[in-house]
Amino acid sequence: MLLEKLIGLLAVWIMSVISTMGYGGIVLLMAIESACIPLPSEIIMPFAGYLVFKGEMVLWIVALMGALGCVLGSIPAYYVGKTGGRQLAEKYGRFVLISKKDLKMADDWFKNYGEIIIFLGRLLPAVRTFIALPAGIARMNMTKFIIYTFVGSFIWCWALAYTGMVFGEHWDSLKVYFHEFHYVIAGGAIIFIIWYIRRHFQNN
Repeated sequence: MLLEKLIGLLAVWIMSVISTMGYGGIVLLMAIESACIPLPSEIIMPFAGYLVFKGEMVLWIVALMGALGCVLGSIPAYYVGKTGGRQLAEKYGRFVLISKKDLKMADDWFKNYGEIIIFLGRLLPAVRTFIALPAGIARMNMTKFIIYTFVGSFIWCWALAYTGMVFGEHWDSLKVYFHEFHYVIAGGAIIFIIWYIRRHFQNN
């Protein structure tokens, strides 16, 4: 399918960015993911973890750079919510595959659980991508927002990178089934993004 090929190219591009830019590539990609653009951290961080296994990166630095990227990407999203409010997010959210149902879910989580949801939301797939918007709409204290975002993102990034590192440790048993590790990552990207796009159109 054409869509699968395009998504496969996206996965290869993600790996290329990290391979070329190193830690800076992790910051860049995670900033994009946290700016309400569905670039899957579930692909970015495990590949970085694989590079940890290869000895090209250090696990705690990988997690730190991922969390830093999340903070940098979340700040613009926060201010979009703060200055434009929900109306702006609803009007333009569809251009980055954020549905009204996604926004309502984030709003409900924020109202039900309070500011701590910024921390918890960073540990949840999909929610983490756009949780900054309701924080901005609610005019959450910026210092708290940054702290919660950083701590939650660090845990998330560390866990995903560690998973990638573990897969690397078992590479000898996996290579019977896969010619290259990037095929595993590309397959994951295809599944995740197809699900996300389908979910977006179903919820609009």
